This record gives sequence, structure tokens and C-alpha cells, in this order.
Amino acid sequence: MSENRRAEVDAALADVDFDKFNYQVVFETSKGTIKMDLYPDVAPEHCRNIIGLTKIGFYDGIIFHRVIPDFVVQVGCPEGTGTGGPGYTIDAEFNNIPHETGVLSMARTNDPNSAGSQFFICLGRVPHLDNSYTVFGKTSDADSEAVVLEIGNVETNHSDRPLEDVKIISSEVIATEK
Repeated sequence: MSENRRAEVDAALADVDFDKFNYQVVFETSKGTIKMDLYPDVAPEHCRNIIGLTKIGFYDGIIFHRVIPDFVVQVGCPEGTGTGGPGYTIDAEFNNIPHETGVLSMARTNDPNSAGSQFFICLGRVPHLDNSYTVFGKTSDADSEAVVLEIGNVETNHSDRPLEDVKIISSEVIATEK
């Protein structure tokens, strides 16, 4: 089991106010910058979770451990294996936003309430994920979407792991007054 980071995340969320600010998370990856707009109106706890994890530097240095062309790129496991997390889980917040190119959604086990730190970004329309995984954001611009699609084209092994590490070098949260 991964170290429980809940207290650090909660402390990092002290000044988060969805009524006053719009939030983005920005991932500086080895393939370029990915800016994500967050959707707190449909998945507030998922947005709070990624904001908190980003603020404490949880994602810095983590690799994209799963890349499946025309499907998803997945990241957020501190072990780089797809088995780790932040040491706690959050409950599902299913909504009606379709899983399409650039959509940010939460990875989980078969238990809908098992999300932690792993998320995926869709590389195309993936209707079978709709209403079964929590959508909580989307790429902010065409440049960010292009970086995600580039990651989706890297060579992988039989386990969908990139042959060459693609990683989040650094990350940050941007709050913009509404």
C-alpha cells in the first residue's frame, strides 16, 4: 500500500474556492506541456483531489505507464506500474460528459469508489467508458491535445508500457478569478 498523502492533500486545498476561481492543472511532460481545464461543477471531489496532489508535487517525475493508441494515455502511479496511488481513495462522481479526445477521467479498479491518483486522457471517442468512469476535465487548447496525441503514438511493449519513459517533469495549478 502506498503512503497515505491525504493530510498533505487536504492542507494544500485550504485556499481552493470553486465559486471564486477557475482551475487548471498544467503538466510539463517530456513531450511538451499539457494544460487541463477542470470541471468542478460535475466532479468537485475529483477536481479537489488532482489540485491537491498537484500542489504537493505528487505527479512530478511520474511516468505514463500505460499508452493504448486510439484509446487512452494513463499516468499517476508513483510506482510506475499501475498498482500504486496516494494511499486513499475517493468516491465516483459519474456524469454525462462523453469520453472523447482530450477528456480527463479517473482510473480505478473494478470498484467504482477506488480512484486515487491515476488518471487517463482519452485519445478519441471511447463511448464504453461513459457513465462508468468520472470525467473531471479536458485539455485546455489544441497544443495540449497535440501533446496528448503525441504521447498516444509512442512505441509500447506487450503490456502497453512505453519503451521510452514519457514523464511528468513538473506540474502546477493555475487559479484564475471568475
